Amino acid sequence: MADLAIVILNWNGQEMLKRFLPSVLKYSDGADVYVADNGSTDGSLSLLREEMPEAKLIVLDRNYGFAEGYNRALKSLPSYGFYLLLNSDVEVREGWLSAMTEYMRTHADVAACQPKLLCQWRPTHFEYAGGAGGYIDALGYPYCRGRIFGTVEEDRGQYDTIADVHWASGAALLVRSEDYWRVGGLDGRFFAHQEEIDLCWRLRRRGRRVVCVPGSVVYHWGGGTLPQGSARKTYLNFRNNHWLLRKNLPSNVYRRVEWWRFWLDILAALQMLLTGQGRSALAVLRGRRDARRGDVHSEVSVDDAPVLPLKPGCLLWSYYIKGKKTYAEL
Repeated sequence: MADLAIVILNWNGQEMLKRFLPSVLKYSDGADVYVADNGSTDGSLSLLREEMPEAKLIVLDRNYGFAEGYNRALKSLPSYGFYLLLNSDVEVREGWLSAMTEYMRTHADVAACQPKLLCQWRPTHFEYAGGAGGYIDALGYPYCRGRIFGTVEEDRGQYDTIADVHWASGAALLVRSEDYWRVGGLDGRFFAHQEEIDLCWRLRRRGRRVVCVPGSVVYHWGGGTLPQGSARKTYLNFRNNHWLLRKNLPSNVYRRVEWWRFWLDILAALQMLLTGQGRSALAVLRGRRDARRGDVHSEVSVDDAPVLPLKPGCLLWSYYIKGKKTYAEL
């Protein structure tokens, strides 16, 4: 049996599977490829059974979301040394696995890694969801090598070095199974969005490394389940970001960060309202409200040293006031 399980979580993604799964099946020699269906109501199951029987099928009874869906799917697998969580809208090419798997096998202190993510429909540029590895600024805003807020850079090889990162993208996340379960897997309460950042932060708090290995490259379509601009996506991002910070910062640090975030989130909601995005503005406020109501508490004590952001300071200030739009300028 292979030591690597590639697991694609699917929810009503028939067209994405038809378009992108053949490349995964063709170019993933040495790995077992699974599709975990998260309660789809389209033709996904028929497609997989009739046209792609070489993909091993895991059928979940309902949509558990990204986080809990993966936990349930991975628990059902036989023993593997590594899991690769892969979005259904990712295209891969020959040799895409080799750099990542080789690095993981020769660096026992690395718990997880990601490839370089390029945009499938504009392959000269990085992809929004992960670029060449992610970080978090001092106020909890995620960003990537290759993408800060809405600015996505052209890939000119500027981030082709292997780098330790704060988080690796869940669009294509290679993780040791032992490490995954040691920290409890993905947090199912998140449902979707930023759960991989939380997972990587918990891994790093335990002294494990997370890296980007840009010698491996994949092409991500992006927004296959929830498109950019979706009020639902806005809600999940704001709620989960507050949960992420509450869980992984000492409580005294979190209180200071939360004071700033209250005002910045109000400004974000106001800007959305003034630009005709009323539903998204409401989603910000609902996300904040539900984050405070949720039963998510700090998992670190004041004496624990959190994994610090790449750089101190406020990404918003650097981006909007100083005009620093790329990772290299920070």
